[in-house]
Amino acid sequence: MVYTVTVDGVKRDMTAEEAAQRQKDEDVWNSKSVKRKLDRIKTMRLKRLKDTDYLALGDVTMPENIKTWRQQLRDLPQDNTTEASYDLLLEVEGIFPNRKYKHAIWSKP
Repeated sequence: MVYTVTVDGVKRDMTAEEAAQRQKDEDVWNSKSVKRKLDRIKTMRLKRLKDTDYLALGDVTMPENIKTWRQQLRDLPQDNTTEASYDLLLEVEGIFPNRKYKHAIWSKP
């Protein structure tokens, strides 16, 4: 594969050493794809749990549907979750800034 690089507005082919390093960097990036997806899921889960923590205060009665939803969030991701499951959880519809996640777990009941 021939990679090109632009330096100061001028395109040129990468040297063999540069191309080898680029391929190595891409391989490392791709090998961590699952971890990046899992990190994104955990971040989204934590945000939703924090946003509803006030419902767990002693003077507030938490509705059952919220209790169930929060438990489902805490159960994410499960040990048997695959990369395909991560893709389903992270699937979006629409375009920025009106983008939203399709999976029902991300919507507060």
